[in-house]
Amino acid sequence: MAFSMRSKFEAAKQFLREVKTELKKVTWPSRKDTLSGTAVVLLAVFIIALFLGIVDSGLSNLIKQLLKMATS
Repeated sequence: MAFSMRSKFEAAKQFLREVKTELKKVTWPSRKDTLSGTAVVLLAVFIIALFLGIVDSGLSNLIKQLLKMATS
């Protein structure tokens, strides 16, 4: 049992060492790149939300009209 825990601990240490090594190889985006990417995503989300809101409103009104006609 103790050997199993020790080997798992050693495997975790080895994994974290490898993660540290790989993170040193990463080319992180600049602040400017990050901000421009964020702006693009926010704009796309806003446009899609607006589009879906308009479609939802239109379909809601259409269904209300159909239900009015069906009950009349």
